[in-house]
This record gives sequence, structure tokens and C-alpha cells, in this order.
Amino acid sequence: MSSPAASIAPSLELREVVHTFYQAGSAIEVLKGASLSVLPGEMVALVGPSGAGKSTLLQIAGLLERPGAGAVAIAGERCERLPDRRRTRLRRERLGFIYQFHHLLAEFSALENVVLPQMIAGRSKRVARERARELLGRLGLDEREGHRPSRLSGGEQQRVAIARAIANEPAVLLADEPTGNLDHETADSVFAALLDIVRTTGLAALVATHNTALAERMDRRLALENGVLVTL
Repeated sequence: MSSPAASIAPSLELREVVHTFYQAGSAIEVLKGASLSVLPGEMVALVGPSGAGKSTLLQIAGLLERPGAGAVAIAGERCERLPDRRRTRLRRERLGFIYQFHHLLAEFSALENVVLPQMIAGRSKRVARERARELLGRLGLDEREGHRPSRLSGGEQQRVAIARAIANEPAVLLADEPTGNLDHETADSVFAALLDIVRTTGLAALVATHNTALAERMDRRLALENGVLVTL
């Protein structure tokens, strides 16, 4: 009999993904058949040394690059051969991104930074503001929603970035060193908030990190070794 987890469809799947860069006339094979799946409500760590291909894998999973070969599926939909317009729509509706640098819009408040992507996706301003307030409150920022990024601490800015990433209720969250610029205590706090959101909303999260302590607190750890993903 299969386990309950086995019957749940993955929100993110990569199968035998291959990707090659060409530099100065030489082919550099970064991914050589990388495969993974991430279930709803699961947080998976992606580890490996700089240059191993973690960011490339995240870009392919996030439909920002096409693989040279292999399959990519988001919420059950095969994506690697979709036209650009459909891929853009999937990124907007089904994917959330968090980076090491928060990339908040400096001229807008915390609330406005979370409202804008929702309005771009077609939500009314009223609904988007309600959703933004709910998320910022959940992340402990209800008293900071009117502040611009320059008046927020590093940890607060990254919490706003988390709220922005999940504002449109994506199926998959992709994070590239989301605590890399934070001190230990702040990183721990931001990670705890992110983990709580993943658990309670059913997001599937793939998190690239060099922080081994945080990686060990996730559900699984995958490492890129010679272009292939292995379970640690």
C-alpha cells in the first residue's frame, strides 16, 4: 500500500534536466540529468558549493531559462516547451521568488510593495491591500506597513519580500539564499516565519542555501554533485 505522501501530486517536478553553457568556444555542462520533486507543504534544501549550478537549477524551475533537455512541471503542467506568454503567466500565478537581496521598490511602502504584484495579476486595489495587510500582520510587520524599505531593518525587508513572493498564492516558492545577508539571529527568525507559511499554506518550497544549520531543519536536503542531484 502506498503512503499518503506518495498519493500527493508534486507541485514542482524536474526530470533528467540537462543544461549547458558555452564559454570561449567550450561547452560547460552544468546540469547532467538533475531530477527532483517537491510536494505541497514541503521545504527542500538545495545545497552545494558556489558554481555547482544551484542558481541555474532555480532559474529553470522558475521558468526563467529553458533546459537543454529534460522535463519541468509546475502544479502538474509540463512547462519546458510552452510559449513565452504562457510561461510568463505561470510565473506570475504559480511561482513565488525570494532572493538574497530583497529587491524591494525603494519609493514604495512595505504595504505597496506587496500590493503591486497582486494588482499586476489582476486583483482590485481593495482586495490586494487586504491581502497585503493580512500577510504583513502574519509576519509581524503590521506596525511597519507604511514604512519605505530604507526605514526597515534587513530582517524586516526580507519579511516584506516573503509577503510579496506569496501574495498571489503561488503553488511553488523558490528561494535563493534568502537569509544570506542576515545575521544569525535574524536569519533564524526569518526562516521560522518562512517555514510556518510553507506548513500552513501548502506551498512547495525549494531553498538554495549555504547555511547548513537551516538546511538541516528542512524536510530534505539535496546536493548538486557533478550536475546531478543527490539526497543527503
